Amino acid sequence: MSRTTSSNVAPAPSVAPPAQPSDEDGALAISALQRDLLGQVLDTWSVLVLEHLCGRPLRFNGLRRAIPAVTQKSLTATLRRLERNGIVERAVTGSRPVAVEYRITPLGKTLREPVDALLAWTTAHLAEVTAARERFDDAVT
Repeated sequence: MSRTTSSNVAPAPSVAPPAQPSDEDGALAISALQRDLLGQVLDTWSVLVLEHLCGRPLRFNGLRRAIPAVTQKSLTATLRRLERNGIVERAVTGSRPVAVEYRITPLGKTLREPVDALLAWTTAHLAEVTAARERFDDAVT
């Protein structure tokens, strides 16, 4: 039996250290893993799915009716991504016919406060953003 020494130990998997809100220069310090997760959780369809599932569990077609602009393909991909990240769970009932229901998980519910904070920011700064867009568009055209 061989002993494990520091020279023959496989390196630990690369896990990004927890990012600090900002570095000394005030720049955001966001790791690639964090950017990826934020992109998956805060994209347009994910936010809309979470909005509807926060109220109550829904079946796939219930979500399609609630979000008419989403395609079946996009909704399927969004639900799978949210399920993979532990934000949404898929529950299959044993009844006939088999029914699949999606519901937000306890982890998913923890997104409520930060998403509400982002929504409050958009409400507070919407006029400024609109004015900035108009200035930009006027300068470009």
